[in-house]
Amino acid sequence: MSSGAAEQQALARVPGPDVVEHLISEMTLEEKLAQLVGVWVNASSDGDSVAPLQSQMAGDTRSWGEVISHGLGQITRMYGTVPVDPSEGARRLAAAQEQIMSASRFGIPAQVHEECLAGLAAWKATAFPVPLAWGATFNPTLVREMAVRIGSSMRSLGVHQGLAPVLDVVRDFRWGRVEETIGEDPYLVGTIATTYVQGLESTGIVATLKHFVGYSASQAGRNHAPVSMGPRELADVMLPPFEMAIRHGGARSVMHAYTDVDGVPAAANHALLTGLLREEWGFAGTVVADYFGVAFLDVTHGVAADSGDAAVLALRAGVDVELPTVHCFGEPLAARVREGAVDESVVDLALRRVLTQKAELGLLSPDFSAAPTALSGPIELDPAEDRQLARELAAQSLVLLSNRPFAGSPALPLSGSETLGIVGPLADDPFAMLGCYSFDAHVGASHPDVPMGISVPTVAGVASSRFHSVVSSVTGNCESATEAEISAACEVAASVDTCVVVVGDNAGLFGRGTSGEGNDAADLRLPGDQHHMLDRVLSACAEFGTRSVLVVLSGRPYALGDFVERADAMVQGFFPGEEGGEAIWDVLTGVVNPSGKLPVSVPRSPGGQPGTYFHSRLSGPTEVSALDPSPLFGFGHGLSYTSFELSDHQCSAPAMTTADSVTISCTVTNTGARAGAEVVQLYLEDPVGEVVRPVRELIGYARVELEAGASGVVDFLVHADRTSFTGLDLARVVTPGLVKLHISTSSTCDVQTHEVILHGPRRVVGFEREMLTPVEVRVLA
Repeated sequence: MSSGAAEQQALARVPGPDVVEHLISEMTLEEKLAQLVGVWVNASSDGDSVAPLQSQMAGDTRSWGEVISHGLGQITRMYGTVPVDPSEGARRLAAAQEQIMSASRFGIPAQVHEECLAGLAAWKATAFPVPLAWGATFNPTLVREMAVRIGSSMRSLGVHQGLAPVLDVVRDFRWGRVEETIGEDPYLVGTIATTYVQGLESTGIVATLKHFVGYSASQAGRNHAPVSMGPRELADVMLPPFEMAIRHGGARSVMHAYTDVDGVPAAANHALLTGLLREEWGFAGTVVADYFGVAFLDVTHGVAADSGDAAVLALRAGVDVELPTVHCFGEPLAARVREGAVDESVVDLALRRVLTQKAELGLLSPDFSAAPTALSGPIELDPAEDRQLARELAAQSLVLLSNRPFAGSPALPLSGSETLGIVGPLADDPFAMLGCYSFDAHVGASHPDVPMGISVPTVAGVASSRFHSVVSSVTGNCESATEAEISAACEVAASVDTCVVVVGDNAGLFGRGTSGEGNDAADLRLPGDQHHMLDRVLSACAEFGTRSVLVVLSGRPYALGDFVERADAMVQGFFPGEEGGEAIWDVLTGVVNPSGKLPVSVPRSPGGQPGTYFHSRLSGPTEVSALDPSPLFGFGHGLSYTSFELSDHQCSAPAMTTADSVTISCTVTNTGARAGAEVVQLYLEDPVGEVVRPVRELIGYARVELEAGASGVVDFLVHADRTSFTGLDLARVVTPGLVKLHISTSSTCDVQTHEVILHGPRRVVGFEREMLTPVEVRVLA
């Protein structure tokens, strides 16, 4: 019997609760470190990158046998690096796991991770709407259902960990990764992300919260740029979504951010990854590196002299797993341990967390099977029920920004009897629907010889299938259009009853697009020649009496102030996924009543900053600055084809203690002629704080679906903890005094204000505070 077989038999006899400690006591240093790294089996230093500096960082000259000779912690993106048929990917994964288990003395398989930000990032898998679209639905229940579908597919393929969701709160719309975020408000981000985590974790997949923390506040919106943020803003804006997703979502992994905050890179920040995350919050899961993030401590941050120093800094800070391949946690770290630069007990701390998670996943079980369950039958990653869910999410995410009168009635919905023109750079482009982490945009675009693995109908394509008289003209691309192409679009606009103009972004990576990772914007003007093209087409519509409908499909909000009085209707979509084309026409024709609300404000002018509604008084319009940053459409805005009335506003008490609760209630009535949904929003205003407070902040919301003429009662239970903030002493506190609770339909439209006095002592609260505002919706008979 080989020594490996003997070790595996001995391991099988160890009681389950003791197996992790037994392994730690028996492993050599090399075997321990092998569990703390991942390997990108399909990565290459040639061709287009899908991770920052991949061409410089991905090369590994060792053979596969050498890489796994002591075991392996993780396999990086077996399905999501190149187009591979899912069944072939499953067979390759099974073979790789068998080899890893055979090579290891203890027979430990690797943990497998994949991206799953807009659906599983694998060829032929459903492309769901991007997270910014999730935010626009204000529908956590639907997002949870999506996550369950995604997690179930991943689990069947032998995947154990998903690198999602993104909990970064948008601070600058110029940042290329705005599309990956859920929005500009911490409460919306936290609640939506938490339900995504719950859905993913319910299927047995480890959800990974990213990017911890501050990444979205990089200077000038530039990817990886330093973050100039004080501890108070970090605590009150950036951290709450992570707190929610850990405490209420049960997330089992966290990914550190690339950036440094006030000069300290997250990967080397012991106070953040150990002091706050583990010691204060009690997080017991794993911390994984963002791709090449440990090496970046040396390569880009300059806080480490070499890869060994980088490994020591990251390990001591609390990083458990180096991804996506081995640069620092292999021989460089082993050398530092042997030299005494870091004690092996620190390695054991990380190893204990990694092995504990593997045990939870069944990877240390004697009956673990390397063969994914999907291999037992045909693999279908884009079933009809997933496409239907993708369509429902897409439809609920579309935001009707404006709907002006045309010929005596609102411009939308369209009757379907008129002649239609579809123009613009995205008129007939399937990639108009996909974000940069959708597989076909993320990976497939670099393999033009491989067909898209899914059907993604375009705006023009769906129109042609639904209507008899459609004329389309693709007006260049998102970055350029010729005068001839613009003139052709104007000719279409002059010849039809209704002209739909489709503008926005193409998502890509590191300069291969106008939105997405590494595609930061200089300002918020529509990319390329689109502003000029839109100006010309709208002029043609006005001249010839053509109804004009502007559809924006983008990864960030763009300045639309020049067009709001010229377009008869405007609809905003955020990369709505594979069924986005169908959902757009469902909304334009009234098959679906629009109910989306803006998760990010739409600016009036290209330089409108700070942009987000979540700001202090002096960040808004003032008499001491000639610049007015007020948005064109504020956070939470969105119109409907019906009308709603909010009435019978109630507050259960005019006062409460700093440890008590009040209930805020209102009745919502659908006063229009058709069914629809309104999102009732509750905002907090703290007029006099011990530190500068935001003008307002969302503390609760409820999506209320009502038939025509029906009413529903919304009850918000507001605990005093929901008024907490980081005080002068940097403790999170609830303070006595007056607060205002605004019942609203957007951040700029209050319906009713309730004043509540908090009395009693100043209370210090922490991770165990009330983070959520429970809401009950009762539809009246």
